[in-house]
Amino acid sequence: MLTALRRHAVPLAVALGMTGCAAVSQFNVLSEQEELAMGAEFAAQLEQELVFITDPTVVGYIDRLGQRLAAVSQRSNIPYKFHVVDTEDVNAFAVPGGYLYVHRGLIEAADSESELAGVLGHEIGHIVGRHSARQLSQQMGIAALAQVALGQNPNTVAAITAQIIATGAITRYSREMEGEADRLGVQELVDAGIDPGGLATFFDKLEEMRGGAGGSALEKFFSTHPEPGARAAEVRAMVSSINTSGLKKDSAEFQSVKSRVLAMPRPPQG
Repeated sequence: MLTALRRHAVPLAVALGMTGCAAVSQFNVLSEQEELAMGAEFAAQLEQELVFITDPTVVGYIDRLGQRLAAVSQRSNIPYKFHVVDTEDVNAFAVPGGYLYVHRGLIEAADSESELAGVLGHEIGHIVGRHSARQLSQQMGIAALAQVALGQNPNTVAAITAQIIATGAITRYSREMEGEADRLGVQELVDAGIDPGGLATFFDKLEEMRGGAGGSALEKFFSTHPEPGARAAEVRAMVSSINTSGLKKDSAEFQSVKSRVLAMPRPPQG
């Protein structure tokens, strides 16, 4: 697959304004093992607090799609774990160490596999850039963050987990970090053989839903993410010079999984 997609590599690098790993910030706050340990602490707490969809068809599809993107990311050396949260909120979030949580509402709102994959690629971009660890270190200090990684501060883990559940994100990312995650996500999509235009069309959809009937399901997303309309334009600028004719836009499997999720009982409220 990657060999067949080499023709996309040069224009993509130019469009993204980067080469190799240059776009990924080199600022490091924790060792990789400390970051993985910290992520495991958050994941264990989230396991107790969230309601998950466990249907093997749905979970298996999300995991395969996510692993496909993670395998071509600039941080493919760490394990990635994908979960589906049974909530109507249109959102997804990542915590340090490769843990990603896809909300049911995101699957239901996406019209194609490329739209869903675009959001997954963006969240993987946050993990690649170590954005959560960087933001938390600035808020808490490296020493306190290291205590979390060592399992020595359960109260802090519980407080951050409560924040994740309330806001739909582990922290508010800077505009620069969101842009970097978009760029990394676009790179992952192209390398995985998926049309990156899906990320732009999904941002368009979010902008259209703002203030409309679906606005309540987007409250958490808009509270932690920059304007989706502007980001749609930025993504289109990134991919404008790429030949996307051979890249996948949708799949029958996605449509089947989406229908399966829509047919499930509505998730618990509150």
